[in-house]
Amino acid sequence: MLLTNAQIVTLQNDTDYGLIKDGVIAVRDAQIAWVGGVDAIPTTYRNESAHNLGGRLVTPALIDCHTHVVFGGNRAAEFELRLNGASYEEVARAGGGIVSTVSATRTASEDELLEDALTRVDALIAEGVTLIEVKSGYGLDHDTELKMLRVTRQIASRRPVDIRTSFLGAHAVPPEFKEKPDTYIDDICIPTLRAAHAEGLVDAVDGFCEGIAFDTAQIARVFDVAVELGLPVKLHAEQLSNIGGTQLAAKYGALSADHVEYANDADAQALAKSGTVAVLLPGAFYTLRETQAPRVQSFRTHGVPMALATDCNPGSSPLASPLLTMNMACTLFRMTPLEALLGLTAHAATALGLADRGRIAAGARADLCVWDVTHPAELAYRIGFNPLHKRIFKGSL
Repeated sequence: MLLTNAQIVTLQNDTDYGLIKDGVIAVRDAQIAWVGGVDAIPTTYRNESAHNLGGRLVTPALIDCHTHVVFGGNRAAEFELRLNGASYEEVARAGGGIVSTVSATRTASEDELLEDALTRVDALIAEGVTLIEVKSGYGLDHDTELKMLRVTRQIASRRPVDIRTSFLGAHAVPPEFKEKPDTYIDDICIPTLRAAHAEGLVDAVDGFCEGIAFDTAQIARVFDVAVELGLPVKLHAEQLSNIGGTQLAAKYGALSADHVEYANDADAQALAKSGTVAVLLPGAFYTLRETQAPRVQSFRTHGVPMALATDCNPGSSPLASPLLTMNMACTLFRMTPLEALLGLTAHAATALGLADRGRIAAGARADLCVWDVTHPAELAYRIGFNPLHKRIFKGSL
């Protein structure tokens, strides 16, 4: 088909929108076959079925490259407790925090987890997302981690969306291994990773490198197994402090280092050298009322690609809006609207190791969004407003 009468944001490089006014996109077999101005359409495409987009803006489809959308229960009650003055310690003693999500996820059936997750997936799709990365990490035992990954794989059969899975067994120390994190890594996390890989359930391996979770030596043991299995790695790094997670991610050539609020200039240089994407997560920054913003200027200076994601999860980022994520990134982190759009398209694709989407060019996947806006900056400018007109997935309207 031909998509005609469009204002096309190609994002062919990172310096401008690459806007083609009065543009045309030729789509064949779920791929972009040609893109250009209306006066330059090759003869071979002129007889294709045409869809007049009425002058609307077209961008690459959005990609949410860091989510935890599969989980049991919710933590609205502890949200209320905290706002009524309870400390995090008091919430934890009352059974709140990640322990409550782990408990709810362990007891939920696969069907229950899937139906609940689809409500969040639908919200992402409704704002133009065609690819979602989903992490395990709320089971923290062999059976539940595998259950989460199996549920995640089912999403793509229930909705028109692509899914990538990340094994996040090194997310937190479960209650039954309190004070024994090394035993958990060796006896539960690593054997479960091997089992998940054997089932074909893992696209990447993630970890939470933080004082309240696991140190660099413990994460390195998990990453060594990932390398052995031929799996790429990602890392939650420098969210609450700096204990060397970003440098570890760079050492392993990680696809991405995520959060990175406390990453310093040397960390930015290391990411640039390793080609690792910095994934910024303003939803968690906002929800936790953090004050240490990521060093966006350092990432710019050293040429580190910056991706954005919702971090949709039940505790620190109950956010399922990529458009609001863009606005938060601009308002809280001082990213530009162009950087925000690149963060949810081209750089998000890179953070997942994918080169066939995120920009509009011949040969790329025909995953596109058609918006009722006149300028791409409107996507980050508005708050609580969804201007999506059409979502195109694998070349289908």
